[in-house]
Amino acid sequence: MTNRAARYRKATSLCVASLVTGLALVPAAARTARPVVAPKPFYRDPVHDGAADPTIVHDRARGEWVMFYTNRRADLVPEDAKDVRWVHGTAIGVARSRDGARWRYAGTAAIPTSCTGATLWAPDVQRFNGQWHMWVTVVPGIFRDWNAPRFIQHLTSRDLKRWTCADRVDLGADRVIDPSVVALPGGGYRMFFNDERMGKAIRTADSLDLVRWTVGPRLTETPGEGPKAFRWKGAWWMVSDAWKGLLVMRSDDGERWTRQPGYILADPGRAPTDRAKGQHADVIVAGDRAYIVYFVHQSGEDRAKSDPHWHQRSVLQIAELTESGGVVSVDRDAPVTLRLR
Repeated sequence: MTNRAARYRKATSLCVASLVTGLALVPAAARTARPVVAPKPFYRDPVHDGAADPTIVHDRARGEWVMFYTNRRADLVPEDAKDVRWVHGTAIGVARSRDGARWRYAGTAAIPTSCTGATLWAPDVQRFNGQWHMWVTVVPGIFRDWNAPRFIQHLTSRDLKRWTCADRVDLGADRVIDPSVVALPGGGYRMFFNDERMGKAIRTADSLDLVRWTVGPRLTETPGEGPKAFRWKGAWWMVSDAWKGLLVMRSDDGERWTRQPGYILADPGRAPTDRAKGQHADVIVAGDRAYIVYFVHQSGEDRAKSDPHWHQRSVLQIAELTESGGVVSVDRDAPVTLRLR
């Protein structure tokens, strides 16, 4: 083993217990004084009403939870049915919360334009080796259709506010999106992402230094996007947005994966603002509990009957995951009492 590999193995082994996509190690100071009931919707963007693709971390320095999300321009009226500029020209929205349940809008992330572009999607934020890292999908422009190149950009920050350009991630393809990164128990890191050139398959790539990545084989046969991997109840899990609910996969060792039959969050909920399938999610693990934060289009709401563009709007919702016999399920209609430990 090289000295460099040994250093990374030693550093990453310290965070094995908190291998959670979108969630840094939750310190004792971050524990809520009492359980908090989450609102429905969990969060709604006050600017464009198009919050999607969340990632949530705890900012120990400020004693707050921080959410980063795709800030879709859902209030933009398209010129015709094929005009999708409303999902382009998007910044990364930021919200903050003291208790992880009640959120306040905190503007947009200060991301340099010199290494990115006009359109930013699906951030993933992690803390490794005393530094914050963000991986974000970049589309270099504002387009009327979906036919544009896409790449993943790596950024770093000391304070979750000011971001610095790091490396453009080389994954051997010109249309890769939705990165999600975890530290591996044996050292190094693994990225889960969507390779659109490979039938929108979920793939992985490994790295020792967060700079050079070795791409692995196709992980899912089912097309999808927004993969999120996390460690929970002694196993690895991954959820991904299959556009008909969320696909769930399980692994004992992080190498051999088994697909769970069906999809979670496929059936619309009963409560207002939650009446469509769940999409692109993050997972917060707190001890033996796990909470899934997903976005929902507003096509199932009463307002959509009179407003032909209301379906563009989306909100974030939260539900608690349950596991039995190696199978994950979720009741999206059940009240969620957050116990962030």
